[in-house]
Amino acid sequence: MSKERLDKILAHEGFGSRQDVRSLLHSGAVEVNNEVVTDPALKVDSGSDVIAVDGEALSLRRFVYIMLNKPRDYVSANKDGLHGTVFDLLDESYHTPYLEEHLHIIGRLDIDTEGLLLFTTDGELTHFITSPKTHRSKTYLVHLKIPAGKIEQTEYTARCAQGIHIPPEGNEAEADCKPAELIWLDADKSESGSCRLTIYEGKYHEVKRIFAALGNEVVYLKRLSIGELQLDPSLEPGEYRELTDEEIQKLKQ
Repeated sequence: MSKERLDKILAHEGFGSRQDVRSLLHSGAVEVNNEVVTDPALKVDSGSDVIAVDGEALSLRRFVYIMLNKPRDYVSANKDGLHGTVFDLLDESYHTPYLEEHLHIIGRLDIDTEGLLLFTTDGELTHFITSPKTHRSKTYLVHLKIPAGKIEQTEYTARCAQGIHIPPEGNEAEADCKPAELIWLDADKSESGSCRLTIYEGKYHEVKRIFAALGNEVVYLKRLSIGELQLDPSLEPGEYRELTDEEIQKLKQ
């Protein structure tokens, strides 16, 4: 990991302005690898060096990966004047100056959409997942306004598999979607209003526009997975946890 100035690291960790940090250093309260340090310009590797303030070692986390089960009525943004944001759901430990500056969401979910939303400070991972070249799959649980009979289910599935043409919406032009995979739930019944749709791109309101093109309307939408990473079923709406090492590797594959 690249090295950073000690005063910058301490400022990011909430020890005040650069001037405040310099005063803290001059007081002899800061140690790096068990040695008192007063030089604010000292270059430190936050991944291997141990920084302590008043004898207490800091937990420096440059790469954070969080899975949130996003609830309805929260905006996928840092700030919003009318609604709560997904960042409001994170506790104070994720609101240090460094994380306030670097923690971001990978993609977004609409205010009325639930499910898997990822936060990270890893810009390279974000670029990898969101790049159009990656074609990372995203699977959604969909509830439709009009239940589809067996014939309609077959038609919907075939048209999605071919790559459906979606209508314009707002400032977004009409577009051709890449082939998508549609699996119907309650397959033993004569009709069903629930399905899982897997898409391989990230067009604006893509899932909703796909079903609009099919003559139906999405009334409930929940993201279940991104690539091989599944939403933890134990997380209630609004709950979150950090990813395991195994889950992080799944995102990077």
